[in-house]
Amino acid sequence: MDIAQSGPVALAERRLHWLDQRQRVLSQNVAHADTPGYQARDVTPFSRRLGQAMAATDPRHIGAAAAGVRMREDRAASERTPNGNGVSLDEQALRIAETDQQHALAMGLHRKYLALFRVALGRSG
Repeated sequence: MDIAQSGPVALAERRLHWLDQRQRVLSQNVAHADTPGYQARDVTPFSRRLGQAMAATDPRHIGAAAAGVRMREDRAASERTPNGNGVSLDEQALRIAETDQQHALAMGLHRKYLALFRVALGRSG
């Protein structure tokens, strides 16, 4: 059994990959803060991507819609500059900080799960 391909380790890795993609998109938004007509972007929420992946693995799984959970779309930028730019640096900074915190949590979980498997195998360190 490959622990990296199933269970909590795989979930943590998928989350880390998603966070990496999100950080790239957010940094592009900040880089284009002065570009006329540029609209801020974000990635599909992880919970939605995870729900789609789980729904595809077994038709008996309960999807988010069946569980009564509604996904909320990201709001469009409420402020636009006169040149049509829709990037709010304050909003992007908050999203970057949130993504950084989520990355630290996912890395911590990934390390703990791997340490747990090492202990179970009788290996320390």
